[in-house]
Amino acid sequence: MKIKQLSIFLQNKMGSMYKPLKILKENNINIRAMSMADTSEFAILRLVVDNPLKGKEVLEKNNFLVKIIDTIAVEMDDKPGGLTHVLEVIKDNLIDLEYIYAFTHEKEGKAILLLHSDNMDELITALSKSNITLVSANEVYNL
Repeated sequence: MKIKQLSIFLQNKMGSMYKPLKILKENNINIRAMSMADTSEFAILRLVVDNPLKGKEVLEKNNFLVKIIDTIAVEMDDKPGGLTHVLEVIKDNLIDLEYIYAFTHEKEGKAILLLHSDNMDELITALSKSNITLVSANEVYNL
């Protein structure tokens, strides 16, 4: 159920994303989803890849600071209001989200939303009880 996401800590300077992505390419690791957040000094590159353990290993061998973080994925309608439906459930259950990011899905009219909270089990329970479709790790890794 939980999806392993790589969080890679980078300096916030031009071209800093290139090297870790090149390393993943050279090791035949496919990126399924990506998000980047930055401050004036550093950036966090968040990646969902098809082989997170191998991805972490090859990046660490190349001196990158990498953490594996649990996220979950839910399927939502790819239309106006699709995201607010999911967020309403989270708000009504008083769950704090640390971050989210989304991407389109191969299913017509659907998108995938990746979420991280400091209380993942409570988040999973609330979404499941509200009949929001949770997407398995294998499905995300193999998109």
